[in-house]
Amino acid sequence: MKENKNEYLQVLRKIENNPNTTQRQQAKNLGYSLGKLNYVLQALKKKGLIKIKNFQKNPNKINYMYHLTPKGIVKKTKLTIKYLDKMSKEYEELKNEIEISNNKKSTQKEKKD
Repeated sequence: MKENKNEYLQVLRKIENNPNTTQRQQAKNLGYSLGKLNYVLQALKKKGLIKIKNFQKNPNKINYMYHLTPKGIVKKTKLTIKYLDKMSKEYEELKNEIEISNNKKSTQKEKKD
């Protein structure tokens, strides 16, 4: 599966906001299948961006806690900056397209009058 930085950013943000959420809850919140989320979590773990910790004393051994590592915090910050930069550029492009479209409409309207 191809690395998707937007998916990484979404998962890193969710983990940072609520590290105790189960994979099933995280998957539902993100709109991912459980398998997809597990794949992304394992990729983040392999990259050293998160730590996955099992609750040792919990009788329900399927509960895990997810934590961002210092490397994960840096990566999340960089991904956030890139995402905001991309969205800002898209906003400016759309704004220009709307302005051009509005100018064309007003020019056409003036020609009719």
